[in-house]
Amino acid sequence: MVDDEVRVVVRKYDGSLHWHYPMMMLGEDEWGVWLGARAGTVYRRGEPGQETAVVAVGDDRVMLVPRDAWWTAEFQAAPAHLDAYCDVATPSTWSGAGEVTMVDLDLDVCRVRDDMSVFVDDEDEFAVHQVRYGYPADVVRRAEAAAAWLTTALRDGIEPFGSRYRHWLDRLAATKQTSGRLSAQ
Repeated sequence: MVDDEVRVVVRKYDGSLHWHYPMMMLGEDEWGVWLGARAGTVYRRGEPGQETAVVAVGDDRVMLVPRDAWWTAEFQAAPAHLDAYCDVATPSTWSGAGEVTMVDLDLDVCRVRDDMSVFVDDEDEFAVHQVRYGYPADVVRRAEAAAAWLTTALRDGIEPFGSRYRHWLDRLAATKQTSGRLSAQ
């Protein structure tokens, strides 16, 4: 049964709350922990009651939370414009099974569904936040290395960016909403 809710908490380097949203635990494999969100899941930016954005996602998506890596990856189901959206972030930490937290380091590496082109986004924000938040040199180096690795992995279809994520999207699609919780069909 797939029914464990996980709260995803994304912070900025100064500790402020960036995004937070619920996802469902789908499982774990050699690449890390896989979470899922159905179309309509609400993503919120900012502190509760003071949100600067509230977005209901328009597609099913799965998120890979790798072990000890400086990134996370969301894979979006068609017809979403992006096939993959990777956040360069500090390694994720788990508060028990119910919450995972990471610090967003601004850089995003994305793959476009139609032509499978790959691009790095928010390099300007990364440069500004290096100064604003005082990123240490080691954090800058690790973030840049993660963005470079993700660019290659997405472009070349290196797993789990090749086809593995489709298994998890299929698993999410095989679930249905019942009593506010996901369960296998």
